[in-house]
Parts: sequence; structure tokens; C-alpha cells
Amino acid sequence: MDLESGFYQNHVKRESWRTVFTLAYQSLGVVYGDLSTSPLYVYKSTFAEDIEHTETNDEIFGVLSFIFWTLTLVPLLKYVFIVLRADDNGEGGTFALYSLLCRHAKVNSLPSFQSADEDLSTYKKDITSPAPSTVRAKIKSTLEKYRVLQRVLLLLALLGACMVIGDGILTPAISVFSAVSGVELAMAKEHHKYVEVPVACIVLIALFALQHYGTHRVGFLFAPVVRKRCLQISDTSLSCQLRHIAFTSIVYPSLVLAYMGQAAYLSMHHDFQSDYRIGFYVSVPEKLRWPVLVIAVMAAVVGSQAIITGTFSIIKQCSALGCFPRVKIVHTSSKMHGQIYIPEINWILMVLCLAVTIGFRDTKRLGNASGLAVITVMLVTTCLMSLVIVLCWHHNVILAVCFVLFFGMIEALYFSASLIKFLEGAWVPIALSLTFMIVMCVWHYGTLKKYEFDVQNKVSVDWLLGLGPSLGIVRVRGIGLIHTELVSGIPAIFSHFVTNLPAFHQVLVFLCVKSVPIPHVKHEERFLVGHIGPREYRMYRCIVRYGYRDAHKDDLQFENDLVCSIAEYIRTGSTGLNGKDKDVTRQNEDMIVVGTPSTHLHGILLCEDDGVNPDVAGTSEHREIQSPPAPPMKARKKVRFVIPENPKIDRGAREELRDLMDAREAGIAYILGHSYVRAKQGSSFMKKMVINCGYDFLRRNCRASTLALSSPHSSTLEVGMVYHI
Repeated sequence: MDLESGFYQNHVKRESWRTVFTLAYQSLGVVYGDLSTSPLYVYKSTFAEDIEHTETNDEIFGVLSFIFWTLTLVPLLKYVFIVLRADDNGEGGTFALYSLLCRHAKVNSLPSFQSADEDLSTYKKDITSPAPSTVRAKIKSTLEKYRVLQRVLLLLALLGACMVIGDGILTPAISVFSAVSGVELAMAKEHHKYVEVPVACIVLIALFALQHYGTHRVGFLFAPVVRKRCLQISDTSLSCQLRHIAFTSIVYPSLVLAYMGQAAYLSMHHDFQSDYRIGFYVSVPEKLRWPVLVIAVMAAVVGSQAIITGTFSIIKQCSALGCFPRVKIVHTSSKMHGQIYIPEINWILMVLCLAVTIGFRDTKRLGNASGLAVITVMLVTTCLMSLVIVLCWHHNVILAVCFVLFFGMIEALYFSASLIKFLEGAWVPIALSLTFMIVMCVWHYGTLKKYEFDVQNKVSVDWLLGLGPSLGIVRVRGIGLIHTELVSGIPAIFSHFVTNLPAFHQVLVFLCVKSVPIPHVKHEERFLVGHIGPREYRMYRCIVRYGYRDAHKDDLQFENDLVCSIAEYIRTGSTGLNGKDKDVTRQNEDMIVVGTPSTHLHGILLCEDDGVNPDVAGTSEHREIQSPPAPPMKARKKVRFVIPENPKIDRGAREELRDLMDAREAGIAYILGHSYVRAKQGSSFMKKMVINCGYDFLRRNCRASTLALSSPHSSTLEVGMVYHI
């Protein structure tokens, strides 16, 4: 057994290292590609203004110094050494910081939050808390007390997300257009302007068309190109420095060398005919310009891939946290988690990116637009990070203040400089982010109000208990799966259904699929199951919890896991420690976390058809419970539960399991609510516009829930209700 354990651990270790190296190789092609394209347009955008070149080259070396210290202080010091430490179980970004704050300060924007969610193993990091701080406690209590501050915090996170989406439109445009602009040195000036835009558009269309193949394939495809690109800009810059300037004895990374090399060339060549002679390609030897141009275009494609991937990720996070309409999410890799593709967003980004490229047609205005988007995200990160330092890391408040003042002042300079260029392109990210912000706020507001209506109009447990075990109607064979967003109580859709139909299923399951503010939920902690009412009612509540980066899978395996989780709850959770039935109160539902066959091998297993499972059949640790014989009818699946021998289960639980098996054999019916949301009478004009027009339009045009899409049409029943909120 020790040998097997050691072999397994070594195998896992080798697989983990293989995964690390694979992801590192892909990051070379996806993440660092964005950095390698920046020298294509930085100097050209900087000197596009009316800057006079002097013999002392003070302006050139001043810009170089500005670039160097910016790269050193912001990306290196702030992000690499500080911000990257504030990961949310491996995830980063503005929403990752926001989710950290939601968990540590209880400012969660999700209305379906439960105290049981705090028991998830990845909910909080293991942080050694220092002595209690009065100031820290006051900040925490203030955030938890005032909803206005919570909304400001949410709007701040949404602003950062919207600017990331805007950057997903602008970065591909400026990267590809800057790379393609190298043709201006290879042909007459009056001709190249008719070539740049069409070629850039063709490259952008090809870029977005490749997205459905997935990030991992694009990363593998272009990683060698980026590696060659980094070596290329280093070699070109070194040759310029060796020929023209005095500070070549210091070796810098390839990106710094690229800026130093261009500065070296500019310091020795002042006879510029126009600003298009200030670009990267002028420092490349003439015979190498075409090969360099091709490699630069391919590197620009990779750099654009990075921000497009980030846009997909941030939209999925927003959608999972109820801040963006539901969209189709395609997981492009079965082995590597989190690599997704969103078709609708991909084509919207492509259209907007082409519009910006055709509309601006120069790197100056594209640079102004992209710069404002990037610096806004940095400012949002600085603000959220200051709260993380205090509330999550439990450091001194003075340290957080110093962090805000130091990095905030640097970024405020860039932000103010970008705002000055409002009429020269900087208005684009503001317009884009405002549009996405309106969509997010309208969707979040409508979703929140709809949930509040469900809570206010839910059916009391007293009404349910008054009906008796038969619920006052005929109970027919089968499982009725009622989809609801409530985590407690009986949804109004149930009373609406019972009032209009005379029969219901023998087993009722109120299913709530919800998101929690963590990136991933372990599969063994996903299902939360409990009784509704006494045991003889055969009514259960099952809450399925997903992280904002988890894949929602509603298929046959999900059905089996759901049924097995209920069976496991019946076996282990429906009785107390003394073997007696738990006291199910009228207002409280005892719910426990249960495993599934894929995570809890020693629990109940589900067998269909012949009932033979090679992993458990014939063993002494499991035995079968079969459903009672049914009257002769057409062929159907035979369902059996294979349960462990120990511990023993009582007679009541055994009968409950038989009823569950019998219901599973008869099949599962999906009861889904179809809501029509309208503003109630007496609402303000603004609320009517938001609910009746904005939210209704988004709801009718977004995708249905994954449960509605995956459930068989012959077994699905929709119940319509009008929500006056």
C-alpha cells in the first residue's frame, strides 16, 4: 500500500510539474506577447505632439527615463511584488479583489448568500491574524453597516471590469495597426495609407476567428514567435546602442533594451520628415524590415489574444455574480480549467474593434483611448488593493494609506494626462465603459429586485404543513425537480402550480443552482441537501454551489449526482446522533454537505439497467436496495442503490430510499419558472424605464439558464408568473 501511495504521489507531482511548464509555455505566447508589442507605438504616440528635438536630446532621454521608471514602479513593484500576492485562490483581477473583500468584510452583493457558504474550504485563506485593530474593525463595521458604501464598492469593481472590456477592444486595434504600420517605410507615403487599414482589418478578423480554438492552442502556436520577437528587439536595440550612445554597458531585459535602442536611434537622427518616421521600424535595418514586420504582426496577434482572453474571463465572473446577462460559455479545454470562449462577446468585440480601427486610422488617437482604459483599471486596482491590505491581510492602516498615496499619485498623473486627450480619442473608452456599465447595473438591479420579490412572496412552511403529507393533491410516481433561486422557504411558483393542477410527483426536489464569491468549489462540497417538512412529505431542498470560474454541467451525470446526494443525505443526514428523527422545525431547515459517487466512493452508488457496477458488485462493503415491483408496463430503466453495509440504516430511511428509487425509475420532470417582470404601479419614471424597457429587453435576449437548455423538452414544464416589483 505504501508503494502504491508513493507511486501515486510521484505521478501527481510529475503531472503538476508538467502542467506548470505547459502553462508557463503558453503564457509566453499569450501574456508576454502583449508586452512585446508595446515598443511598436509608445515612442510614436509620445512624440506625436509638438515636441521640438534639441541637440542635447533632453526630451528623448526624459521620455526614456519616464518609461523606465514607470515600468519599474507600476508593473514590477506594484503588480509583481504586491498585487499578485492578493490572488483569490489563484485568480486575479478587479473582481478577484472584490470577492476577497466580500468574504472578509461581508459586503456580498449576492442575495442568495448563506452562512453555510463560509464553511467552504476555499472561502477564506489561512491568515495569521495579528492583534485586533480598532481602526480596522471600524472600517469593517462601516462597510457592513452602510449599503451605500457597499454599492460604491460594487460600482468600483464594475468600473474596472468595464474598462477591461473596453481595453479588449482597443488593445487589439492599436497592437495590430502599429505592427502593420511598418509598411509605411517599404512603399511611397501616398500609397501606404491605402494598405494599412485593410491589412489591419484582415488580421483582426483572422484573430477573432481563431478564438473558438481556445487560448491553449493559440498560446502553443505563437509562443515561439514571441520568443523570437523578444530576442529580435533586444538584438536590434543593442546594435543601435553600440553605434550611437554611451550607456550600453548595462544589460537590461529585452523590453527595456527596446526602448533604450529606439531612444539611441532618435538621439542621433533629428531629421524627421514627419511623425511616422519615429516608429519602431526606423531603427531596424532596411533589409530586415519585412521579416521583422511579419514577426511583429504575429506577436501583435498574440498580445491581442491576452486581453481578449481576459475579457472573456471578466465577463464570466460578472455573469456568475449576477452583474451581466447570461451568455453562452464554451470551455475550449477539457484538461485545463478556466479556458473559455464566449461567441456573442467575441463577435461584438470584433465589430467594435474594426470600427475603432477604421474610424481612427492612426496610433495617436488609438494610444490616447487605450491609455485611459489601462490607467483607469490601475487606479481601481489601487483603491481595492488598499482595502485588501487592511481587511484581508490585516496589515496596519498606515501601510494601506502609503500604498494609495504612492501609487495613486503616479497613476493620477497618467489619468489626468489621458483625460486632457478626451477629444482626441480618450472619449472612446469612456463611451464603451459607460455602455457596459449601464447594462451591468440594469441587469444587477433587475435581478436583485426579482429575488426580493421571490423572498417576499414565498410560501410559508406553515401552509405546507397544513396540507398534510399528500399536500392536498394526488401524488404520482416520479421526481418533480422545481428550479428556484430561493435558498430557503417555498417559492411562489409551487403554490401557483398546485392551485392550477390536481396532481404532483411523489418526490419533490427544490433545486437552487447558485454562485458563491470564490473562484472554485470542490466537487465534494458542491451539494447541500436537506428536508423540507417531515420525512413523510418526501420533499427535499438541494442547493448546488458553483464558483465564479466553475463550469456548470447539467447533464445525465448531474442528474445522477443529484439523486445520489439526496440518497446519501437520507442515509447519513436524516437522523440525529441518537438514531431518532431530527426535529424539523417550521422555520428552519437542517441542511448538510453530502458527497457524490465521483467524490465519495464509500457512499451510495446508483446503478441503472442491469444494476451491475464492476467497481462495487460482489464486494462485502456494499449491498443493494431495489425498488418495489411495479405493475407490467412498457420497458423502463431499472434503478438500484448500492449502499455500504455499515453504518446500519433504520427502517424509515430504507423506505425513503425505496421511494426515491421508484421515483427515479419513473423519471424526472423539470418545472421551470418563466417570469414576466414589470414595475409596479406608482413606480417612478426612471424605474419603469429600467425594469419595463432595459431589464425586460436584456432578459428576453439573453440565454436561458443551463438547466433549461439541458433538460429534455418532453419532460419540461414552464410555469409563467408576472412579477410586479
